[in-house]
Amino acid sequence: MPSSSTPPSNDIGLIGLAVMGQNLALNIADHGFAIAVYNRTTSKMTEFVGEHPAGSFGKLGGSLAGYAELRDFVASLKRPRRVVIMVQAGAGTDAVIGQLADEMDAGDLIVDGGNAHWEDTQRREQALRARGIHFIGSGVSGGELGARFGPSLMPGGDREAWKLLEPVWKAIAAKVDAETGRPIETASAGEPVTGGEPCTGYVGPDGAGHFVKMVHNGIEYADMQLICEAFHLLRGVAGLEPARCAEVFTEWNRGELDSYLIEITADILGEKDARTGKPFVDVVLDKAGQKGTGRWTSEAALKFGAPAMTIAEAVFARGMSALKDERVRASGVLQGPGHEEARRAMAARFGTEERFVEAVEHALYCSKICAYAQGFQIMASASAEYGWGVDFAGLAAMWRGGCIIRARFLQRITQAYRRDRSLVNLLLDPFFGEAIARGQDAWREVVASAAVGGVPMPAMMSALAYYDSYRHAVLPAKLLQAQRDYFGAHTYERVDEPRGRFFHLDWPVSPRVESPV
Repeated sequence: MPSSSTPPSNDIGLIGLAVMGQNLALNIADHGFAIAVYNRTTSKMTEFVGEHPAGSFGKLGGSLAGYAELRDFVASLKRPRRVVIMVQAGAGTDAVIGQLADEMDAGDLIVDGGNAHWEDTQRREQALRARGIHFIGSGVSGGELGARFGPSLMPGGDREAWKLLEPVWKAIAAKVDAETGRPIETASAGEPVTGGEPCTGYVGPDGAGHFVKMVHNGIEYADMQLICEAFHLLRGVAGLEPARCAEVFTEWNRGELDSYLIEITADILGEKDARTGKPFVDVVLDKAGQKGTGRWTSEAALKFGAPAMTIAEAVFARGMSALKDERVRASGVLQGPGHEEARRAMAARFGTEERFVEAVEHALYCSKICAYAQGFQIMASASAEYGWGVDFAGLAAMWRGGCIIRARFLQRITQAYRRDRSLVNLLLDPFFGEAIARGQDAWREVVASAAVGGVPMPAMMSALAYYDSYRHAVLPAKLLQAQRDYFGAHTYERVDEPRGRFFHLDWPVSPRVESPV
């Protein structure tokens, strides 16, 4: 293997050869870059490099070189050095950054492509900046297939750091058609996509990249839960077999709901279990896992005071699913409508299967709009708090291809923010406002029939509550604030006084006296 005496020849380095790291390294080499790789377990690196000898990366002339020693790995890189780390978030990331920084010089760049918490990224960026080393925290979305052939990449850091990374990130990112926003999915090993707009761009300073990736995942939680609820309505209420549900989702994927998640849902519902011959979905235990980014998104929503109930409900739904044994016991004890009552409620409201399926499609689409509106509100709140200046049109454009939530829908969001750079909520965009106006009657009927039939729809119901709350000029919070003033002297504003002027009523004393605070 090359040693430290070899002149620097590699364009970029990558540390961490788990599945995502390996696929990202191959993607980089496919695009003509000479990439050095290092892994704590040397045998894993040796095996990986051995599987991809010289000449494996097509006509652009990329290459892959492995190094057993970190010092040799760093020495092989052209200056300013650029290193991507793809290791487990947390203490492991800090350890690798510390070791790597000791081998690097001022002006070099470290890129964390893991799922780090944005506050950790802020801390790391500040510490490395003090040493003169550039740092970028970049979201990488799309799973192993995206990493291999084109992910959505969301980098955050200083602009000088982005200039060093930009040629690589724009080359390897997913590409979409500039006019339609549709992904260009012709990449194969050694044959990268040519043309199209790359699904990457500068997000903002310090933790901005990892923050928007986290919210992307939170939106993904909501999107997936809404799809599951739509399936539950079709299967549990309308009584459709999974194969028929697959047909419905396939049809939906030809319209406004066109997306990767709808596409794979149709595939899953059409699958048969090899062992039993039953529909595959019916042999999967109803207990969902999670890795924490949905929870982080909900915590961020609370931190910044951004109402994101649908995202939070999606996280809670996974928590509820984890209570499998308790739910089995409770199902034999707690009373409520059963499937027959739910079906009667559906029949009474919709009459035919066709009308019900159409109504569920509207309910899913309207709920999806609200979930994305919530996600963008969280990001807007954080961007304002930290002065990140996130371009939401550009961000939505980054999500049109490569990532898990890629969808036709993202082109609509991109266009919405391009029409109005000061847009404060997607619901106020004419296109989305009209879409909900067309679909909300069906949405309400679906939610009502689910409630009457005892069908749990936490995400759809919370999305409707979000919409109705947002469109109300007056909310019952007026009573809540009076209660707070009563028991805690927390003050209140008056509707007949200028905003920002606070009052307190001396409740225990009679007659009660109001005084400005």
